Amino acid sequence: MVLKLLIAVSLLLCIASFTEGFNALMSIDLGSEYMKIAIVKPGVPMEIVLNEESDRKTSTIVALRNGERFYGKEAENTAVKFPRKAFWYLTNIIGRKFESADVKLYKERFPYYDLVKDEERGTVLFKIDDETFYSPEELIAMLLEKAREYAETFTDQSIKDCVITVPAYFTQAERKGILSAAELIDLNVLQLISDNAAVALNYGVFRRKEFNGTVQYYMFYDMGATSTTATIVGYQVTKVKEGTRLETNPQLIIKGVGFDRGLGGTEITLRLRKHLAQIFNEQKKTKTDVFTNERSMGKLFKEAEKLKKVLSANNAHFAQVEGLLEEIDFKTKVTRDELEELSKDLFEKVTKPIEEALKVSQITLGEIKDVILMGGGTRIPKVQEILKKYLGRTELGKSINTDEAAAMGAVYQAAYLGKGFKVKTFGVKEASIYPITVEFEKHRLAEDGSDSKRVVKRTLFNRMNPYPQKKVMTFSKHLKDFDFNVSYGDLDFLSDFDKSSFQDLSLAKFKLSGVEDAFTKHKEAGDSKGVKAHFRLDESGILHLDQVEVVFEKEEAKEESTWSKLGNTLGGLFGGKKEEGETIEDAGEKPVE
Repeated sequence: MVLKLLIAVSLLLCIASFTEGFNALMSIDLGSEYMKIAIVKPGVPMEIVLNEESDRKTSTIVALRNGERFYGKEAENTAVKFPRKAFWYLTNIIGRKFESADVKLYKERFPYYDLVKDEERGTVLFKIDDETFYSPEELIAMLLEKAREYAETFTDQSIKDCVITVPAYFTQAERKGILSAAELIDLNVLQLISDNAAVALNYGVFRRKEFNGTVQYYMFYDMGATSTTATIVGYQVTKVKEGTRLETNPQLIIKGVGFDRGLGGTEITLRLRKHLAQIFNEQKKTKTDVFTNERSMGKLFKEAEKLKKVLSANNAHFAQVEGLLEEIDFKTKVTRDELEELSKDLFEKVTKPIEEALKVSQITLGEIKDVILMGGGTRIPKVQEILKKYLGRTELGKSINTDEAAAMGAVYQAAYLGKGFKVKTFGVKEASIYPITVEFEKHRLAEDGSDSKRVVKRTLFNRMNPYPQKKVMTFSKHLKDFDFNVSYGDLDFLSDFDKSSFQDLSLAKFKLSGVEDAFTKHKEAGDSKGVKAHFRLDESGILHLDQVEVVFEKEEAKEESTWSKLGNTLGGLFGGKKEEGETIEDAGEKPVE
């Protein structure tokens, strides 16, 4: 990307907005297996939206058959009868490269999909036929469109604005993928909020009177369908500058996050399905291998999911499927002990996210006031047993609606950000999971008079840096046109599986042109303060490079004034140790204690 030189003394950007009345707002808790929708409407309390079947949650699955789209229960039925025509768990592969470990695992779990590489972007496409292909973004856009339809029917209003939840560990590319999906249906995303932050917000707004100037730490442990996350949150009342005023309000800050992208209830379901299929084959009621029949495996997946839930409350249960294969019925008894043995290696990973969250936050278990359980996976008795033993607690917090907390927290944030609603301020500071660095070449004159250069790397945002936040990097020794790269930093804290998904650490590459001309033209203006690059990690966790400028300081005035600006406003995906010549400084407002 080339940033063209613009000479300007000042720039005024005016945005006018005219609103005739206020419409309802919505939130979408976009899980890998289910989505929950909440709305806020003038004069109506925040509430969960019911779908066509009057359910409070809807499967994040869309089926395409006979030129029609199906959702909810109809899509689930299609997944059993025609698995390759029903698409779900799409958030697991959005924004991921075709060669990534996530896509490889997806293909192993769902071998009936015909996945091909998008040669232009290097990502995934679902091949429907020789002429029809869909990206995960397009399929998710269909789900978002259906979610909006449910919300508009529920409120009897058109809806344009929303807040969408995403996993805290989502990368820049994955977050951009969700925004692209929303853009395809003209849905304005006020914010992407991490699901752990949304849950913490929902928990906090009903307890705001319990918080004071002393930080209180809580842990939220969420084992969902396809991943597990442990989050340590600090609640505290702070004074924050709002415009020209100082206001005292509670605020939550994400202090530590640990996660496992592959540990979740779906993997247990898949293992149960495999177990049932092996038992059926061993019964030798037919010569046909049940693993080769897509419809039969679809039926077994549905039964395995039911079986997993029943065994969470019972020690044994009979799994049964009518007409599983070649009109042959199947029935077998499965015990909770069998399930636990099948998932033994998974249970060994249950505490790993907690260990990582504690390590990165530098907070001890003794400082945690309460541990709140989230996600369907935490209903498994073995998981609760392991957690109680590790945490040294006889009881674990279950004082929150595990299915709806994220959606309700997100809709509260939507009301705070949207127009026409007035809610009590509750600050939210999320944290950057992955460090982000800037790389550039530094030139020096060698002893023999030749040009000596080396690559320098500076950390722009450290791991667990709070956001939204602005930072300015100053290149004070660069007097000529130069390049710099923005990329992910050290990822050694990730598991081998997660690291393998980062095939390319680069986020963006920039070429600054016009630097030398700016210095030449304004050499009489005063002392150069260098080239300043203004970065911003926004509320959605997206990195932007807003502007790059050459700054001079007049000696008599001792004030900085911008004489040259490189670039103007850049949006999109991309956008330490200090050393003479380069500095990185915070540019955003901080809370006033």
